Amino acid sequence: MLWTIFVVLLILWLLGFTVGHIVSPLLHLLLVVAVVVLIINLISGRRV
Repeated sequence: MLWTIFVVLLILWLLGFTVGHIVSPLLHLLLVVAVVVLIINLISGRRV
């Protein structure tokens, strides 16, 4: 579940570079959330 959220947020962030700079701060916030989810998943070490 966490990997799915991570991948979706990462794709949305990457699309932000082509969509435009209007929503850029929101997309960078999504990247931060994706990285936090990844770190939590790595620390917990659970396989879902």
